[in-house]
Amino acid sequence: MDENDTIIENGWIEIKNGIISAVGSGKTSVSETDIDAEGQVLLPGFIDAHTHLGIVGNGLGFESDDCNEETDPITPHIMASDGINPFDFCFKEARNRGITSVLCAPGSANAIGGIICAIKTNGRRIENMIIKEAGIKFALGENPKTAYNDRDETPVTRMATAGLIREHLSKAKKYYEDSEASENDSENNDPPEYDAKLEATIPLLRHEQKAHFHCHRADDIMTAVRISKKYDLDCVLIHATEGHLIADLLAEDGACAVVGPVICDRSKPELVNHSIITAGELHKNGVKVAICTDHPVIPIQYLPLNAAAAVKGGLDYREALRSITINAAQIAGIDSRVGSIEKGKDADIQIYSSDPLNLMSDPSLVMINGEIILNNIK
Repeated sequence: MDENDTIIENGWIEIKNGIISAVGSGKTSVSETDIDAEGQVLLPGFIDAHTHLGIVGNGLGFESDDCNEETDPITPHIMASDGINPFDFCFKEARNRGITSVLCAPGSANAIGGIICAIKTNGRRIENMIIKEAGIKFALGENPKTAYNDRDETPVTRMATAGLIREHLSKAKKYYEDSEASENDSENNDPPEYDAKLEATIPLLRHEQKAHFHCHRADDIMTAVRISKKYDLDCVLIHATEGHLIADLLAEDGACAVVGPVICDRSKPELVNHSIITAGELHKNGVKVAICTDHPVIPIQYLPLNAAAAVKGGLDYREALRSITINAAQIAGIDSRVGSIEKGKDADIQIYSSDPLNLMSDPSLVMINGEIILNNIK
């Protein structure tokens, strides 16, 4: 399946140095070193566009939970990559289910939580696993309110959360303008005093990264859109639980959404309208959709099952596959490397002998960067 959703019958791919070097169809010679998966289906590796994989450790409680720095509501300068443990067992569970890339984000306790990284799920050294720093995490609604109400500090209302975000973005915009002025004319313009928080926000203002807004309720979703318009941010709506209530409005705004977890309980007030129809309704209205597990909320290996639940809720099957491959890659800004089977992209692939979204299915082969991670092809 390539970026245009083309299915290649009797296809083959050639891999050199971890990169797809050629893609074709029809009969070809097979040597002893080649893998013959006749009759099976080859797909790009799955991508989970919103997780806390490795930054919330597997079953170790506080000791391995580095997701939320709940001491300051504005922390755009901290990096998820500094909290990820590549040896977390859940990375293996991801790989074994064909999930080859994920976005790992700081949590949603803070109005601005930190820098999100896109990573491969195979490796022992985080800097070698990183694809790119993909964006900055923002959060609206219940989570920041609850975290800081417990501390008796700002913000304890939706107004204050949005106000803090606007204040920081306004400062960052001025800091960026002053930095540019100094670079262009250093004789007449002094550089601003260094500020790590403002410096970390510059890639967002340059459209080198995206603003990922945690938002469940429809009003919070629209606040995310409103703030993004004001500061000209590339906005990604994370969760978008009530997105089906305003799907037409989001389409008008050109929004994109990472929906999920699709399978979860209504564990807090913001989830009262949670439904498996959300992804389908958004797609039908023209909103680009990816699907996520929000691991560890739903264990990472159940990403395909969440996509299947969205199909039951009305999402087209092929679109469900796209939601965990090329759509996820495009929303994450990593589609030049992953998300489809195309020449020049990383050789992150998987092979199935049955429906890849079926609960009972497992890949017979998984490859990341051309390295065979799992091979059960008979």
